[in-house]
Amino acid sequence: MTKVAPGQTQSTSYAEKARLPAKPGKNPPAVILVEPHLGENMGTAARAMMNTGLEDLRLVDPKNDWLGERAIAASSGADRILHAARRFDSVREAIEDLEIVYAATARQRDMVKPLMTGRTAASDMRAHAAAERKMGILFGRERDGLANDEISLANTIVEVPLNPEHSSLNLAQAVLIIGYEWFQAGYDGPDTLVTYNKARRPAVQKMLQGLFEHLEQELVNCGFLRIDEKRPSMMVNIRNLLQRAELTEQEVRTLHGVITELRYGRRDDRPKRQPGHKVDSD
Repeated sequence: MTKVAPGQTQSTSYAEKARLPAKPGKNPPAVILVEPHLGENMGTAARAMMNTGLEDLRLVDPKNDWLGERAIAASSGADRILHAARRFDSVREAIEDLEIVYAATARQRDMVKPLMTGRTAASDMRAHAAAERKMGILFGRERDGLANDEISLANTIVEVPLNPEHSSLNLAQAVLIIGYEWFQAGYDGPDTLVTYNKARRPAVQKMLQGLFEHLEQELVNCGFLRIDEKRPSMMVNIRNLLQRAELTEQEVRTLHGVITELRYGRRDDRPKRQPGHKVDSD
């Protein structure tokens, strides 16, 4: 059930400045990069982690400096992830304190092991996180991925369904996709929003009713609603049309001004503007 702004009858939710109410999850899994080669890849992976609320970066025998200039630049502000990263000599050492390990790979493997999509794995991780179990996700080398003996150390294989003709991902993309699924699995906000800022708040019903009354009066004056028996049904249609527009306060004021100006606009054939009529503008 989505939340509705005060005074609104629509089922749509509203958010200021187009931000969905997303929050990082508790007890996120560790990200374990196995023998990453390029500093840029470690930096962009850290950036993906920061985007999706992942914090624990573990590097198994990295082939380059993860605190080098290129890595820091590629992290785009996520360098605290790099500074907190820990180095390990082997996968076994990197996962020895973990209870649940996932291996992210798209390669066909001749072994019997549970296989989950990224989305299913993320839901599984959330359940383990709620039970305060320590988890980690293995990501393989840029060129060769994970070796069979490394995958054998994991509880579950994670695969992201992609175009079978081209399912190759770079390291940061893989981290971002799995991280996004983790983040999204804990999202409990509305799926759709109408955005506004402080100057564009959604109009309350009192404002809308005033607009409808103003419009109806002017439609009567100009002769559009000249047939009395059709007037109620026509106004219902007009009201429904405007209700679907989900007008903001400023838009209601602007429409008041439009209606007024159409009646008293700067043309010789218009009546003189009456006292009290004010045209609102943006």
